[in-house]
Amino acid sequence: MIYASRYKSPIGNILLASDEEGLTGLWFEGQKYFANTLPDERILQETEILREAKKWLDLYFTGEEPPFTPPLHPAGSTFRQAVWQLLLQIPYGQTITYGEIARRMAEVKKVPRMSAQAVGGAVGHNEISIIIPCHRVVGTNGSLTGYGGGIDKKISLLNLEHADMSHLFIPKKGTAL
Repeated sequence: MIYASRYKSPIGNILLASDEEGLTGLWFEGQKYFANTLPDERILQETEILREAKKWLDLYFTGEEPPFTPPLHPAGSTFRQAVWQLLLQIPYGQTITYGEIARRMAEVKKVPRMSAQAVGGAVGHNEISIIIPCHRVVGTNGSLTGYGGGIDKKISLLNLEHADMSHLFIPKKGTAL
């Protein structure tokens, strides 16, 4: 069974979902792919996993790096799961490029190279935003791009973490990266 609950964050309302194993979704209301993996049959009910995720979010939104990760149970292909595992390794307050993740994926897969676009697709379909920190991924040229919750939320999250954004910029609409 899937359980769902809402969380009011300082930067927008969030919908949380879990099963018996862990958190399956964390979406900002109105974001790209909002709750697209959430089945129609779900119970609006607090569970221990959802309470733990909210505790994590409470700490996070005070500007503190939470000392724990709630149980996670994202659904996705083996490739996406591997990319999401790499996202979990990005330190709090730091950013990494899609190209660097592709390089690390190539090492993991023991192949000469990996497509940054393929990595971008996996990052973009992360269903557990913030906790699996896809907001910390930026374009190779320093562009703040590719966050389903919106660039404004990506900037807010990076500011909250005191990330060095001096080398980052918002690309103009219609420009290639």
